[in-house]
Amino acid sequence: MSMLSRTKVINALEKKREQFAQYQRELRAQADLRSRLLARFMAMESETIAAQVKASGQEWPGALPTPEIDRAEALRISLGEGWRSHQEARRWALAVLEGHPVAAVDGSQIPPSKELSAPVAAVQIGWYLNYHVAGGRYEKDVRFEVLTPDELGDEESGDFPDWRVNQRRFALECEQLIALMERLSDEGVARKSLCFFDGSFIISFAGQMRPGRAEGYLDAVRSLLEASRRLAAPLVGFVDSSSSRDVVMLVNTVAGPPYMSLTDGALFDPLLPAWGDRTPFFICARNDPLSQSGLAEFYKDVAFCYIRLAMDRPPARLEVPRWVVESGCGDEVVARVLGECIVGAGGYPYAIESADAVAVLRQNDREQFYALFQQFIEQQGLPFHLSRKSLSKQKRRAS
Repeated sequence: MSMLSRTKVINALEKKREQFAQYQRELRAQADLRSRLLARFMAMESETIAAQVKASGQEWPGALPTPEIDRAEALRISLGEGWRSHQEARRWALAVLEGHPVAAVDGSQIPPSKELSAPVAAVQIGWYLNYHVAGGRYEKDVRFEVLTPDELGDEESGDFPDWRVNQRRFALECEQLIALMERLSDEGVARKSLCFFDGSFIISFAGQMRPGRAEGYLDAVRSLLEASRRLAAPLVGFVDSSSSRDVVMLVNTVAGPPYMSLTDGALFDPLLPAWGDRTPFFICARNDPLSQSGLAEFYKDVAFCYIRLAMDRPPARLEVPRWVVESGCGDEVVARVLGECIVGAGGYPYAIESADAVAVLRQNDREQFYALFQQFIEQQGLPFHLSRKSLSKQKRRAS
């Protein structure tokens, strides 16, 4: 029997009618402002935009232009392909990917549990590598690491918080991608390859952390970007749903006031009407606590664009090391991302989906890990016990 009262829901909504109406009015006002500011922005060439940014004195104006702006039509670069069926699109994708290795890495974790007498956590990194050669040659594998009490302990709180596990997982994902790039380089196919990072290289979240906790993330991203440049191995950070405002800040800087408060995805959504449409690449110059404190010099080593991968949601954000764009292979890398999305499902790269499937740790995996850990601890002659809450759970599941 439903406990939701239809009458009370309708009455509660009616009481807030004006707030919802005001929200709609604000959206319309933002849309009008967006049109005016974009018209000013799109009338400028890349050199003019760069000069305006310089004149503003803003060191971190959100984003910086690349010459691609001058070849774009209304900030849109079309894929230029028209398929009559999914079969035609798939043939195009397989041709684009043929002979070009694609790799992706993802991670999963088991956090420390207060139900166990001995603190322990684990991180599993999975990867998928497809060489896209005749006859098929691919690899799926995992790397598993256990974190001990001394690796988990927090000197400030004396507790065993999750942040150390989160940081270790992030670092291992980057380490594994570097290892794959080095391997592809040794095989002589690094330049032809494409490696996916599931997420953003612009780690603003680390700027909100307590002192001493951001360094692990910063070091990992710097090493990843440096390895891509050193090995000439194209790398893509894939952000399916971005709330970034980097380009909005740039437009506000050179075309405002007044100023927009949209996200980049909302800014570009109407400008990319067809599947595969993308924006020109921009250089990232995000203004956040990391860049303001001089810790994010690598932000400007990252270029990004937005691309239409699904008609029912805003464009996705693609990030690449700056050298990819400056070497002239931006179009080629984007085409391979699109190829992976066609081979995959729902506008998501197949390689990332595959790495996620390999890496994921489900509840039964966690329970198996705890059982193996208990067996290991007892073999060492060390005390081990579960909390009463955990024992109660086990009894209920067994009954």
